[in-house]
Amino acid sequence: MATSPPRLTLVTPNRQPPRLRRAPRPGGQHSAASGRADPVSEAYGSQAGRYEQRTGAFRYWRELLIDQLPARRGDTVLDVGCGTGLCLALLHRKVGASGMIVGIDESEQMLQVAGERVAVHGWDNVRLLAAPVARAPIEATADAAVFCAVHDVLQSPAALDHIFDHLRPGAPVAAAGGKWPAPWLWPLQPWVTALHAPFVNDFTGFDRPWQLLAQCVPDLRVHQLAFGTGYLALGHARGR
Repeated sequence: MATSPPRLTLVTPNRQPPRLRRAPRPGGQHSAASGRADPVSEAYGSQAGRYEQRTGAFRYWRELLIDQLPARRGDTVLDVGCGTGLCLALLHRKVGASGMIVGIDESEQMLQVAGERVAVHGWDNVRLLAAPVARAPIEATADAAVFCAVHDVLQSPAALDHIFDHLRPGAPVAAAGGKWPAPWLWPLQPWVTALHAPFVNDFTGFDRPWQLLAQCVPDLRVHQLAFGTGYLALGHARGR
C-alpha cells in the first residue's frame, strides 16, 4: 500500500467486549469462501494485535472508502471481513447511534481485537459475527455493505451471494483493496506481492479483484489508486 495519499483515477476499558456470535464449522477449519486460510492464518491469528500497525499505509484508502459509501443515519451496514474493526469508527460516524453495524470475520483473534475496540467506545449498535462470510448468521436486511481489503472474500461466489441475499435492492456497496499494476508497470509487481502476501491466500483475480462483485453490482464504478496498485469500487446492489 502507498504511504502517501494515493491518486484517484477512474477505469470503554471498563466495559466488557461484546460476545461474538459463532457459526458452526462443518468439515475443515478453513474454506475457500472464508477469506481466511492456512497460508495467511498467522496474519489473522497470532499477529492480529499488530494488524493495524502492519496495515497503517492503507489508512488513507480505508478513510476514502468509507467516506465514499453513501450510508445514512439509521442505516444497517455490513462490514464484510471486518478484521480488527478498523472501519467501525468511520462507519459509526455515518450511521450514528440509531444505525447498526454488523462486522463479519472468520478469525476469532481478529474479532477479539474488534470487540475490545467496541467496548472501549461503548458502541451498543455493533454486532460481531465470528463466521466464514458464506455462512455468517446475518439476521437483518442491510442498507449498505463495505468490503475493505478482503480479496479472498471477493473471489468467492458463495460469500458474495450470501451478502447480497441480505442487502436491500439498490443498497450502496463499496470495496477497496490492492491489485496488480498494469503490465507496463511490472517493476512494481514484486513490491505489491510482498505487501499483500501476508494477507492474501490466493492471488487469482488480483488483476481485476472486482470482477465477481460487478455481477452483483450492475452500476459498479472502479477507480484505480496509487498508479494502479489499488482500487476503489462503488455502486448499488442489483434488484431482486
